[in-house]
Parts: sequence; structure tokens; C-alpha cells
Amino acid sequence: MTGVPASAAGGSSGAQGARGGAAAADGVASEVSGSASASAPDAGTTGEGRSARGGKITAAAVNQASVWNVANLLTMLRLLLVPGFVALMLAGGGYDPAWRSLAWAAFAIAMITDLFDGHLARTYNLVTDFGKIADPIADKAIMGAALICLSSLGDLPWWVTVVILGRELGITLMRFLVIRYGVIPASRGGKLKTLTQGVAVGMYVLALTGWLATLRFWVMAAAVVLTVVTGLDYVRQAIVLRRQGIAERAAALEETEA
Repeated sequence: MTGVPASAAGGSSGAQGARGGAAAADGVASEVSGSASASAPDAGTTGEGRSARGGKITAAAVNQASVWNVANLLTMLRLLLVPGFVALMLAGGGYDPAWRSLAWAAFAIAMITDLFDGHLARTYNLVTDFGKIADPIADKAIMGAALICLSSLGDLPWWVTVVILGRELGITLMRFLVIRYGVIPASRGGKLKTLTQGVAVGMYVLALTGWLATLRFWVMAAAVVLTVVTGLDYVRQAIVLRRQGIAERAAALEETEA
């Protein structure tokens, strides 16, 4: 085992390695404790010094993990826009240009917040468990609502909605299944797919006619192609990642047994 200290290398087996690891952990704890004690004025105030610093560290951790940060607020806004968007899309029978324009505005705001919340969370260390779960849900919710509304109104074939939503939900589930082996990063193709989907769906939400209606058809066609191609690429990455993870675990097990 690579984690056994050099002093325990002459030992017989895993028991000495475990004691060595425990001793190393105790040594690290002693160094941390010693550093805290050395920074206190005297032995009588050591506990107070550690308590004060511990309180500050705890407060900082709470602040970092707080749900009420700007990134999460943008995600919440996107979730709240979903029912509002659906109501605007279906208002006036679903074909009123004025209501469709308002629906487009809600959809555009949702897409714009999607661009910023993840960037803000990573840049300013605002990543939280809530954000990790809510952000992809908000993304799929607004896109799914738009596609389903468009198909129910007859503006978009149902097979397009099924392909796009099936791919999005399938890839999300696959990422959760292989997360034990590693994380599949978003590719450039995936980002281009998201942008193209947003533009295409936004154009369909608007009551366009003439050459703009023709243009949106081809933009949606490109979005469907990117959806399928990038989906297959993510499946390939997941298979490779899983094989590598299984191989690494097998090698680690063999090393441990040796």
C-alpha cells in the first residue's frame, strides 16, 4: 500500500500499516493543535483562542454553504420563471403574438441566468449542494416546458421534443451513475448544443413568419443534430471512464492483497 509510512515498511502486514496511518493522523492533529496553542498568549487563554478561531472558521463555512447567495438566487429565479413562462405561452389560446413575446422574454431571462449562475458559483466559491441539484433541474425544467408547450400547440413536432428531452434526461442520469468513477466535464460541443437549443427554441416561441420562420427551422435542425452527436460522445466518455475506474480499482485491490 502506498499510504504506509516508511517506518512501517519493515512490518508484516496491513495491521502495522493501519497503526502507521493512525499515528500519522495523530501527528497531523498534534501539529494543528500545537500551532493553535503557540499562537495563544498563554496556557490560560489557549482554549478561548481556539474557540474564537473555531467560531470564525465555522461562520465562514456556514457563509460559504449558505443557500442564499447570488448564484442560487438566480437558479431559484429560473425555477420560478417556469410556471410563469407556461402561463404566458398558453395565454390567449397560445397563438397571441403579444403573449408569445412576453413568454419569449421570460424564456430569455431564464437562459441568461443559466449562463451566469454557474460561473458566479465557481468564481466566487458559492458552490452549494442545493445549487448542484437545483441548477440542472432548472435548466431541464425551462427547456422541457418550452418544448412541451410548442409541441402541444402544434408548432414543433413531438419527435423533436422527445429526442431533445430524452437525451437531456438520459445524459443527466448517466452522469449520476458514473460519478463514482469520475466527472464527465461539459464539452465544447455540449456548450454549443445548449446555445443552439436556446436560440432555436426562443425563435419558435416567438410568432415568426416569412424567412425568419424558415431560418428557425434550420437552427432547430442544427440543434437536434448537435443534441444527438454530443449525446453519443458523452456515452462514449462514460464507457471509457467506467472502464478506467474499474481497472484502477482492480489494480488497487491487487496491490493491497500483495
